[in-house]
Amino acid sequence: MKHLIIGLGNPGAEYEETRHNIGFKVVDTLSEAHGGNFSTERHGSVSTIRFKSRTLVLLKPSTFMNLSGKALRYWMEAEKIPSDRILIITDDINLPFESIRLRAKGSDGGHNGLKSIQSVIGNNVYPRLRVGVGADFGIGRQVEHVLGQWTKEEGLALQEILVKSQKAVESFCTLGLERAMNSVNTH
Repeated sequence: MKHLIIGLGNPGAEYEETRHNIGFKVVDTLSEAHGGNFSTERHGSVSTIRFKSRTLVLLKPSTFMNLSGKALRYWMEAEKIPSDRILIITDDINLPFESIRLRAKGSDGGHNGLKSIQSVIGNNVYPRLRVGVGADFGIGRQVEHVLGQWTKEEGLALQEILVKSQKAVESFCTLGLERAMNSVNTH
């Protein structure tokens, strides 16, 4: 069985350590844990790994956040993976820092990457792992917050969040969405 795991983020060194790139960091962690390596492919960097007899195609789109759907469409078609076996990993300002939530559907919540994906899929029913980056910003400073670097305190907690997110992705791929949600969302 094959899954497509898309970590949302923006390419380029200037975005590497920003909150908006937590999706990239999660797929990096997953790839590294299973001996994968990313290579530059069409519309993104791709690493294919094996986990418990499943093939996981990990994608970091190179299309920038606002066009994430373009990379998703290409790789879903190229790898012949249906929408119920994709998982989008994204930052979420509506969740407290250190929280993660696995969902089967939901609104884009103003997130441009999710808006792009929803326009490609044609609905908001697709699995996503939301990684909380908190909402510690003033009015009109949302963009500054998500494109900002991790604070020292956040940086210290980041590895634990990445491992927790990695385990959530692995659960999704092995247990299925419903059972994984029951496991992941109770912590």
